[in-house]
Formats: sequence, C-alpha cells, structure tokens
Amino acid sequence: MITIKDIAKEANVSEGTVDRVIHNRGGVSKKTQAKIKKILEYHNFSVNPVASALAMKNKHIIAALIPEHNDSDLFWKSPYLGILKGAEDVKSFGIQVNNFTFNQYDPNSYLNTFHELLETKPTAVIMVPNFSKETKQIVSRLETLNIPYLFLNIDIDGFNNKAFVGQDSHMAGYIAGKLMNLSIPKPATFLIIQARHNITKNNAVSNRIKGFNDYFLKNKINSETKTLKIENLNNSLETKEKINSYLKQHPEIKGIFVPSSRIYIVVNSIKRTYLKNLKLIGFDNTPQNIECLKNDTVSFLISQKPFDQGYESVRLLTDYLTNKMSLLNNKIYLPIDILTKENVDYNERNKFVFENDKS
Repeated sequence: MITIKDIAKEANVSEGTVDRVIHNRGGVSKKTQAKIKKILEYHNFSVNPVASALAMKNKHIIAALIPEHNDSDLFWKSPYLGILKGAEDVKSFGIQVNNFTFNQYDPNSYLNTFHELLETKPTAVIMVPNFSKETKQIVSRLETLNIPYLFLNIDIDGFNNKAFVGQDSHMAGYIAGKLMNLSIPKPATFLIIQARHNITKNNAVSNRIKGFNDYFLKNKINSETKTLKIENLNNSLETKEKINSYLKQHPEIKGIFVPSSRIYIVVNSIKRTYLKNLKLIGFDNTPQNIECLKNDTVSFLISQKPFDQGYESVRLLTDYLTNKMSLLNNKIYLPIDILTKENVDYNERNKFVFENDKS
C-alpha cells in the first residue's frame, strides 16, 4: 500500500505538502499541486479513514510562543518555519500546533500574547523565554495548570521546563574565539559589539561572549577584548556614529565579534576604510548575513540551526504527549555549524525545501 511518504518522495516534496494537497488546505503552488494530484490519481491513493478518526480521538494542542519576525530581523522566521513543518508531520498523530508571536522588545506583548495562547487550552507549550521577570509569571501559571513546557533557543536555569532545544551558546562563543584566533594568529585586540537590550534579556548572547573570552583565557593567548554597547542597533545613525568613532579611537582593533544575528547591521555601519582591515564573526544564516559572508565582509557565521530547533521542539513534545516518553536529556543541543561563503548554500536544506514547497 502506497503511503504519503511514498507520494512525497516521488513528487520530491515534503510529506506535509502532500498532506496539504490531500486535505485542500492551500499554501501550495498550482504547479506543485498539479504534480501531486497527478501522482495521487495514478496510484489511486485514498486517505485511511480509520487512521484519521484515531488521530482526532487522541488530539493534543501544542502552543508555540515565539518572537515575531520582520524584514529587518528574519532570524525568527526559521524556527517559525521549523514549527510549521513539525506541525504538518505530527498531524497524523492527533497533534495540533498553534503559533503565537510577540514583539521581542516588549515584555507586555510577551505577556499579552501568552494570555491569548492560554485561551486555546494547550496540552503543552513551546516557548522562547525572552524576559526573565515575565517568564517567571508565565511559568508559574503553566505549572499551576499542570501544562508541560519546553524552552526554545534561549536557556534560563532555575525552571522546570521539560527540555531545552537550542545551541550550546558558551561552546558557540568559544568556537568563535578560536576562529578569530586562527584568522589573526598573533595576539591582537578584538571588539565585541552588543545591543543593550540583549544585556539583561538574552542569556544566549551573554554566554557566547563568555565563551569567546574563555577561549583566550584557557589557551593563555595574550589577546585583549573590548566591548561596545549600543542602545539600539536598528538606529542606523547612532550605530554608525558610535562604531566608527570607537574604531577611530582604537586603531589597534583587528577583529569584531557580534554575538547576535545582527552582524549585517554592523557591517553596513562601518566605513570601508576600516572594514577592509577587520575580520568579522557573527551568528545565523539570515539572508542579510549570508550576503555579507558572500561578499567577504564577514569571515565566518556560526549557525544555530534555527529551523531544526523549531522542528525538534514539536517532535519532542509529540513523543512526550503521545508515547509518554520521558525527556531525560533536558538539554537538546543541536550541531554548531561554521559557515563560510563556500558552504553556506548547503546549510539548512530542509528549511529551503519546505519554504519552496509553500511558494
């Protein structure tokens, strides 16, 4: 008996795309839809009504609480797509996944969106713990209602989350330090550029900075790091003025480390006369960052596989809810990818296939 998996393989698309065509849920291009329908007709495929009924009987709702994405900050699009892909793949197990997005710079948006999420009566929650104070309130409410929760991307200690799915941020920073030292093997001065809003809210960023510094300390390398804190990297005039003024005052700086997904903003802010003499290392394969990598203004990007983070979170909670599988390893660290202009096009293939299926 032919399955959805077989149909997907023959059509060279994801299983979720086949499922969308079968159930007329849209989101598939006319060309792809026509190709899948032709294959379905050829194999005389029909949906198993028993399996569908069983899925509805065992229905669980997973709610995801993640930051929204936009054209100036595309990082969160990847975990969002990963969650969508996971939602399609677990639908047959009776799992419904709902996405709720909030303004990552506004704690009130974080709380208000959580209250909207609660109205859907979720069985489990995937959440990005963006603000410590508000996270305590959210977690307290979830635990009172006996709703299991999982942390995505940002890890905060001291909570009873079933798991954390993301990057070992300290090790990622350590690797960034090693890459910087390999790029500039002699003892040198490096600059860490950090947005102020990340200082208090994002443990991942602070752990990356610690890891970067720890590399030089552990290996007794006589290099120096300086830190430039900018209120809002999106404020282009302030960012340009502060960075270029700092570089003018410190001509000894040979490399710049940006422990967030905003390295493209830093690149676009630096005068070309300074930029050509600097090595820059940042995080995440957003389109803007990839462009900087390809034009050699950024030496390396470190990927935290955000698409896989979203997908793996859905899969883990599905196993927990449907099979009562215990999440014994509550730190699920994904591979740390070092991206160069030569290999970046081969990274996150699953994301690109899924995204193309939807276009």
